[in-house]
Amino acid sequence: MIHIGGRTYELIHEHKDAWNAEVFRDRYSEVLERYDYIIGDWGYSQLRLKGFFKENHPKATKDSAFSSISDYINEYCNFGCAYFVLQKVPGKKQDSDPKDKGKDSSQPQEPVTSSEETVNASGS
Repeated sequence: MIHIGGRTYELIHEHKDAWNAEVFRDRYSEVLERYDYIIGDWGYSQLRLKGFFKENHPKATKDSAFSSISDYINEYCNFGCAYFVLQKVPGKKQDSDPKDKGKDSSQPQEPVTSSEETVNASGS
């Protein structure tokens, strides 16, 4: 399990050892929180992240639905690139500490953690 931005994700597919928690932390953006899946692909030593919705999601389009991930990999990623797919775990949103209710919500949240590595969502 990967925890970042108050959300929990599960690594459901990894091709060619693509997962790197530290680089993921650096590249992650709040914009990705709305998606049900995040794909990370490597090209020219750079990690690119893109979000996808579940098939039945009201905002899902042909290009942003989970079923189009293989098309995305084949058409927009470097041939044979390393990539991974994360799935948002429903109901696993991390609640903030009640002591923090008065604090600015734009501040980075709890650290990103996985079962093997710990990374900080603030990038510091």
